[in-house]
Amino acid sequence: MTQWSGYLGLILQGALVTIELTLMGSVLALIMAFLAGMGRVSRFFIVRAIATVYIEFFRGTSIFVQLFWAYFVLPFVGLSLTPLQAGVLALGLNVGAYAAEVVRGAILSVGREQYEACTALNLGRWQGMRHVILPQALLVMLPTFGNNAIELLKATSVVSLISLADLTFQAQVVRSQTGSTLMPFLSVLIIYFALALIISWGVRTLERRMARGLDGVRV
Repeated sequence: MTQWSGYLGLILQGALVTIELTLMGSVLALIMAFLAGMGRVSRFFIVRAIATVYIEFFRGTSIFVQLFWAYFVLPFVGLSLTPLQAGVLALGLNVGAYAAEVVRGAILSVGREQYEACTALNLGRWQGMRHVILPQALLVMLPTFGNNAIELLKATSVVSLISLADLTFQAQVVRSQTGSTLMPFLSVLIIYFALALIISWGVRTLERRMARGLDGVRV
């Protein structure tokens, strides 16, 4: 029992790394999502082109290859990253590309009358976007953002390929040391599920709070 409690400690240490990856990766993904998503609806062709290239590139290539590039290839151009930094970069850029289309779609889903109201109030393009369009669009984005966050959580397992001691990596260590497959991977399964439930609960709670002041917005 003492031996297994030690192994469980290893798995919990891996869970902390997974949580750290998820939080930091989600922050980067959100930043990239809004930059690229709003870039896709920009009036300027060059901004739309850059945003489109970013989205299509990271959606069209494998997260494994992106991770290997971040960790193994970037040092050849003078940018060496730790395994954690490489994992956050690859996960954030990859998930951010998918979430960018959510941002674009949500902005375009806001009714034309809202844009006309901004014009009637003499609001500039950025003022209207910030004070009128984005608050309504954000409510539409939230459910899919929650899905993206859960996908990012599950995708953190790829960092075990670059020897970062996340949840999956530690489960493999325990399996190799004990010869048992059931206990370590059952523990990992439960922890991933619990973390996904926490994300789902958090997003639903935030969605309900935001919806209180936005009557008539589709959820």
